[in-house]
Amino acid sequence: MTHFGPTVRGIRERLREDDRSYSVRQVARRVGIEPAYLSKIERGEVAPPSEATTVRLAKELGEDPDVMVALAGKVSADLQAIIRKRPRLFAELIRQLKEAPDEALLRVVREVRDGNW
Repeated sequence: MTHFGPTVRGIRERLREDDRSYSVRQVARRVGIEPAYLSKIERGEVAPPSEATTVRLAKELGEDPDVMVALAGKVSADLQAIIRKRPRLFAELIRQLKEAPDEALLRVVREVRDGNW
């Protein structure tokens, strides 16, 4: 299992310190799952939920959905579809960038986003 559940619990409990609407029951209701299921997720008794539920939970907690999906041990469906179109190229790109510092990755992202080929 990942650290997904305890991380979710920590975030939710920190939010609850300032806002009582972040109880297990209320968060579960807003996310569309049973409170008992959220409680089991937080305690690490069950695997992280589906991608869709993880994204809803991330948004409810004010967290980055991509980060939470990764923490859940998953790769989002949109990224999987992108990789499937050119698997060799993306595999090579990811392997080459594996050890790159964050600044280098940000530079690559900005160049691609801005169209600076």
